[in-house]
Amino acid sequence: MGKVRNILQKKGNKIYSIDPNRTVFDGLELMMEKNLSALLVIENSKFIGIFTERDYARKVILKGKASKETLIREVMSEHPVTVNSDATVEDCMKLMTDRQFRHLPVVDSNELVGIVSIGDLVKFIIEEQRIIIEDLEHYITGH
Repeated sequence: MGKVRNILQKKGNKIYSIDPNRTVFDGLELMMEKNLSALLVIENSKFIGIFTERDYARKVILKGKASKETLIREVMSEHPVTVNSDATVEDCMKLMTDRQFRHLPVVDSNELVGIVSIGDLVKFIIEEQRIIIEDLEHYITGH
């Protein structure tokens, strides 16, 4: 089974982040512009949380708050679960499924190095299975 580092090598480790003192509206604009469903929250170069579409729906919309007046700090998920780049894709899938979240920040030696989504994991697994099937077909047919 592959590791998180394999996914980051393939997709890149570009990190989109927001300061916790920016507004939710600012975060949503950035998410729309970059076609993201989560932003990592960084304050003074330190990773402190994550802001997701789920946070927006549950902590802003359903609470009747205004996105232009509410700060990311007020609605972000603090201290999210993280993995390191040596974590297996299988372990990440289990973790995300069991805890019901879709984004997993990757931290190596206390340094934020990327983020993987459930979609990244599924895509990796499908590609890995395709390669295995092709290898087996070549083995069976001798080609």
